[in-house]
Amino acid sequence: MTDTPNRRQFLALGGAGIAALGAAVAWAQNKVEFDPGTVTNSDYTTDVLVIGGGMAGLFAAVKAHDAGARTMIVSKGRLGSSGLTPFAKGFFTFDPATEELTIDEFVAKVQRSALGTANTVFTRQLAENSAQRAAELKQWGFFDQVLANRPFMKPIEERDIPLLERVMITHLVKEDGRVAGAAGFRLDREETVTLRARTVVLCTGAGGFKPSGFPVCDLTHDGTIMGYEIGAKVTGKEWNDGHGTRSVNPAACFDNWGDMFERVPGTNGVEVHHDLGVDINYQAYMGGNPVQGGPGSPPVEDATLIAGGPQIPEEFQHREGGPPPGADGDGPPGAPPGRGGGPGGPPPPGFHVGSTMGGASAGMAIHKSEGLVPVNETGLSTVPGLYAAGDALGSHMAGGIYTQIGSSLAGSAVQGAIAGAAAAAEAATLPDPVVSKARMEAIKTDVLAPLRREAGYGPAWVTQTLQGIMIPNFVLYIKKATMMQAALAYIEELRDHHAPMLRAANMHELRLAHETRNMILSAEMKLRASMMRTESRCSHYRLDYPEPDDRNWRAWINIYRGADGSMQLEKQPFETWATQS
Repeated sequence: MTDTPNRRQFLALGGAGIAALGAAVAWAQNKVEFDPGTVTNSDYTTDVLVIGGGMAGLFAAVKAHDAGARTMIVSKGRLGSSGLTPFAKGFFTFDPATEELTIDEFVAKVQRSALGTANTVFTRQLAENSAQRAAELKQWGFFDQVLANRPFMKPIEERDIPLLERVMITHLVKEDGRVAGAAGFRLDREETVTLRARTVVLCTGAGGFKPSGFPVCDLTHDGTIMGYEIGAKVTGKEWNDGHGTRSVNPAACFDNWGDMFERVPGTNGVEVHHDLGVDINYQAYMGGNPVQGGPGSPPVEDATLIAGGPQIPEEFQHREGGPPPGADGDGPPGAPPGRGGGPGGPPPPGFHVGSTMGGASAGMAIHKSEGLVPVNETGLSTVPGLYAAGDALGSHMAGGIYTQIGSSLAGSAVQGAIAGAAAAAEAATLPDPVVSKARMEAIKTDVLAPLRREAGYGPAWVTQTLQGIMIPNFVLYIKKATMMQAALAYIEELRDHHAPMLRAANMHELRLAHETRNMILSAEMKLRASMMRTESRCSHYRLDYPEPDDRNWRAWINIYRGADGSMQLEKQPFETWATQS
């Protein structure tokens, strides 16, 4: 009997043929499945519009409603079941009665790990409010079950907060110098959605380049790009999240992370680290792949380390071999927080002993380090009336490195609650926005543009091209000017020539077209910010500038859209606030 390849082997063997097929159908006639002229529209008006259905969106909506505002949530997926929420299982809580550190000491330790890059206002905010947010989640049943949808729905249903699910928002509306609403479309039927709002809270999460093998594959920085296009400043794009995945079946997300998806969430206390940077990427660059990594891996003696590479402060260097667990997972039940992978115990969920491949979260920065630039502690952006929270806010809560187990999920809850209450307070002082019918019609035309193209580039093919440009280790993680300049030339070509000609045959492809365009702009931001920061610090590493430069680079990088539409960059000194334009 002749041996036949299994499914995984067939896909691997067929990769070259699939790539050739993709190239052949990159440009094609657009066989639209319905008449775009028959697309209907639903229109809504509210006080506070919350965009995003994860942890930040939940608390933003609840607290805005409780402050007396008419509130509505719009989610691209299902409440509590989209983005990274199903993966986030560890929730940091600071209890002054049991922690050895005071809040002041915790904030200072985080800042030492972050090499000065943290905004300590948001770090303190996390510590001061995390226990209260955890108590509310416990009341809603969040810590009693694996899936978050029902616990999230409990406070929403109790308050009768309107919820639109499976709606992709593609545009923010700006009138008279301030945000006035949003527009998008339903994923499951031929209908656009327009929303007028006094204030808007973006809780749209982070994003990447749809890498395989990690839960970030459905996030594409939609909120960041929408904010940027109406004048909001963006920060943190040069940082890189260093998640890897197993070298065996690396693209199989559930194979690698299923044990984390299936866990019941839990809480954990203080243990500050300096993790999820790009030190393992440097080892792979210098010595080849795959790299032995993960908690429980054989100890690595200092003498055997490859010379050079990203610097980890002495206080936070690990002596047990491999980094402790990252993302939002603490150790197994009963293990000390953050220590699940130490000697004598099994590795925590998602972190397996053995060979590791990098790039699993390609395109995503460290949690809370990238997103809209805040002008104050409420998450208000540089556009009046537009707030952000969670991974959509460039709060630099932990700076440019991952410092505290469970802080991302807790930070989203804390920031969402504060932003929601602030948005409600501002909305109470404003009348309902007036947006002309002609303005809304022009936006709807832009939303549906890929459906109206007679021919164009397929969004899947453009996304694959983008991935081939940006995900290589020697472009995204181990950086140098020549390679980034070369990659930028390709990205500019995609931006100028391919994005305007993306086609869509149905509502699913319309989603892909808008996501692809968002990823292209995000890639340009990452390259430009990485080239501007001529030093190495935290999760940003450059071969041509391998040392930190405190004289010139005690500053965050902000990105904004110039008057001529070009991408502009500026420095903002650490521990200062941006101002509204």
